[in-house]
Amino acid sequence: MSTLRQVFKKGFVHKTRRSCVPAFLGAPMKKGVCFRVTTTNPKKPNSAIRKIARVKVTTGLKLTAYIPGRGHNLQEHSVVLVRGGRVKDLPGVRYHLIRGKYDFLWEEREPRNRRRSKFGVPLARNKSN
Repeated sequence: MSTLRQVFKKGFVHKTRRSCVPAFLGAPMKKGVCFRVTTTNPKKPNSAIRKIARVKVTTGLKLTAYIPGRGHNLQEHSVVLVRGGRVKDLPGVRYHLIRGKYDFLWEEREPRNRRRSKFGVPLARNKSN
């Protein structure tokens, strides 16, 4: 810790905040191409098979993104939209893919009425008419 004398002499410098999504260079989302779609296991207390994809984004960086929801149609060379958001029990996975955009289809069983924008889903229409 600096003394007051040292602060007065040299001045105080604020620490800069590190970005949680460094691959986007300040953008909220980026387009990318999958070059590997695979599965992995979570950290210690949890047990499952999580679906992940290695994606090359338009900034030129290669990153690991989580595939949300049940089932997917992704394969090599699929074009996807990547957003930030880490998966706590998967080390190194700091990004999510957005469903319903480009080649990543929305295939959930039940239609969504709330929180659709995060999942890239259009409004579910009433089919009883």
